[in-house]
Amino acid sequence: FAHCRGPSATFHSAHLDDARFEASDFNNAVFRAAVLTSAAFKDCKLTGSDFTDARSTGTSFADTLLVAAKLAGFSFRKDKLSGVDLSMADLAKCDFRDAEFERCSLREANIDNARFEGADLRGADLTGLSLLAGAGRFKGAVISAAQAELILSATGLKVRAR
Repeated sequence: FAHCRGPSATFHSAHLDDARFEASDFNNAVFRAAVLTSAAFKDCKLTGSDFTDARSTGTSFADTLLVAAKLAGFSFRKDKLSGVDLSMADLAKCDFRDAEFERCSLREANIDNARFEGADLRGADLTGLSLLAGAGRFKGAVISAAQAELILSATGLKVRAR
């Protein structure tokens, strides 16, 4: 799927193994229960798309908008996410263990019961996330000093260098 436009397209239960989506607009598309094994999305617009119950082993996203997308339970384990905007997305129960974020946004996303153990979050916008609730989900995750200041300032603490 290269340079396609399919707003609100339905891929419900579709078998999209090894499919390639490039420079395409599938805003508000339905990928519910789709099989996306090793599928790749690059330079795509998937704002508001629904990936509920999709099988996502080996699925990759790069330079893609997933703003307000429904991705609950999706696995991003050990993935390198580059240029992916997950702002306001439903990421409940997602697996981000050992994932690496580069030029990404998790701004105001729902991360209830998502797992981030060992993830490198330095390249992610974490604004609006409650990271201290259930902090064990972030064991071994890496953040920058600026992100640590943002997280701690949300609790009322003031971070100052000597």
